[in-house]
Amino acid sequence: MAEHYSITNNIRTLRFLVDEMTQQELASKVGVTRQTIMAIEKGKYSPSLEVAFKIALVFDKPFNEVFQYSKVKE
Repeated sequence: MAEHYSITNNIRTLRFLVDEMTQQELASKVGVTRQTIMAIEKGKYSPSLEVAFKIALVFDKPFNEVFQYSKVKE
């Protein structure tokens, strides 16, 4: 059986902790659309490395505090 991995993130929590930043505010800072941020938060879209690093920089957090790559339990 093949192992499956998934990218998860803490973006929604981090937005809440930073004066309840909106998806639109984060999107503007990163240079993407609000729909892209929404899809990344929900795990429906994996961002490019550049966008992922920009998101981490907006929150001034290490990359692995924003994004996680882990094995999916089946």
